[in-house]
Amino acid sequence: MPFQDPENVDKITLKYLDMIKKFTLLFFVVFAFHLANAQANLSREDLQKQEQSIRKELDELNQLLEQTKKNKKSSLSQLAVIRSKIAKREALVNGIRNQVKILDAAIYNNQMDVQKLNKDLDTLKSKYAKSIIFSYKGRSGYEYLNFLFSAKSFNDAVKRITYLKSYRQNREAQARAINMSQTDLNNKIGQLSVNKKDRLKTLSVQNEQLQVLEQDKKEQDKVVKQLKTKEVEITAQVRQKEAQRRKMQQALTALIKREIQEAERKEKERQAKIKAANVEAANKAKANDNNANANTAKANVKIGKVEGGLTSTTDNRPYSALETTEEGRETSISFENNRGNLPWPVDRGNVYAHFGVENIPGTKLTRKNDGIEIALPKGSPVKSVANGTVIYVGDVNGDLSIFVKHGKYFTTYSHLSSSNVRVMQEVKAGTVLGRSGINLDGEGALLFSINNEKVVFFDPESWLKNRR
Repeated sequence: MPFQDPENVDKITLKYLDMIKKFTLLFFVVFAFHLANAQANLSREDLQKQEQSIRKELDELNQLLEQTKKNKKSSLSQLAVIRSKIAKREALVNGIRNQVKILDAAIYNNQMDVQKLNKDLDTLKSKYAKSIIFSYKGRSGYEYLNFLFSAKSFNDAVKRITYLKSYRQNREAQARAINMSQTDLNNKIGQLSVNKKDRLKTLSVQNEQLQVLEQDKKEQDKVVKQLKTKEVEITAQVRQKEAQRRKMQQALTALIKREIQEAERKEKERQAKIKAANVEAANKAKANDNNANANTAKANVKIGKVEGGLTSTTDNRPYSALETTEEGRETSISFENNRGNLPWPVDRGNVYAHFGVENIPGTKLTRKNDGIEIALPKGSPVKSVANGTVIYVGDVNGDLSIFVKHGKYFTTYSHLSSSNVRVMQEVKAGTVLGRSGINLDGEGALLFSINNEKVVFFDPESWLKNRR
């Protein structure tokens, strides 16, 4: 019986090996495509890290909410904490949903992969079976020897031996290809099983969070409903807060005016000393009849004055009266350059009153905020957000406050229960200024604001770094 050409057998085996390689490459390309579409290039590991971060924030918010509930009455800060919880919980649920999408894509691709590998494995097994049957039919030693001894020459016999050796090697290659394909198939089936278990677990977590989210929304509706019945009380609080805001502005204006006057006085003294030094140098030069020395003395001492401040030789930035010294100038520039990257004045907490005019939930009332109010446990450390000088520590309309100067900028820390610094003390970013106190609801809070020498207030959240 004639033998099959070993080159053809080898080509068939290599063909299927190549098909397996191409399919594996295609699988990773398709999977990467689906993954990119599922979550904007975020991997499941990235989503899990985000989930951990959000869960940590939710734990802090739950602790804060328990504190607000100690008052046994609904409040604006309580509502703000609940709203923050809902926002974080929704972000958590969305992240979990995206994890499910990624797992769905992985399951789909693994299923397709298993189907393809099964088909390829069947094909390889069929080819190998045909090869075995062929060998079985020509298995007798007589036919083997007859094939060899029927050679017409020695060279022909060598070729036939090489032929038989190559045929055996190709059969071995077929067997290896089958084993490889079987191993790949088993691995894919294992991955598929893990993916399905992960999906069920993730769906369970998602359903659990959706139930908690529903409870949070019910709690929010309850608080809003209760606040609607307290509009008279809230109106009184708004008026009290507005009076406090005006007092704070007045105090800041007076302090800044004082600081400017003091800076201008020091600058006049400095200019007077420079002028006196120039006159003295000129008189000495004249007495010695040395005009060259007089010119040199005048050149060594420069007088610069622009609106009460020093002239700049390095930039066109206008000087403030509070930047008459190099230190004041550098402090202002440093503060400006860190906009959007300043550290928060507290390690944790929740902003329940944002900058500007804000509607009060559950009412038709509005309130104006020159800064932000942060709900946090009473007694929490309050830190300076930048290098500066403490210019005030004391009461402002019944509220313990600390003012810190940063060149021509000022930061204010109010609702304090205690202070750790004194007036004229130099502080660094992160220096603990004092401890947080309570707001009008009797709950732990901090009022924080940023303004310039013209008492123009800025949104602190645009100056502070992102907490995520």
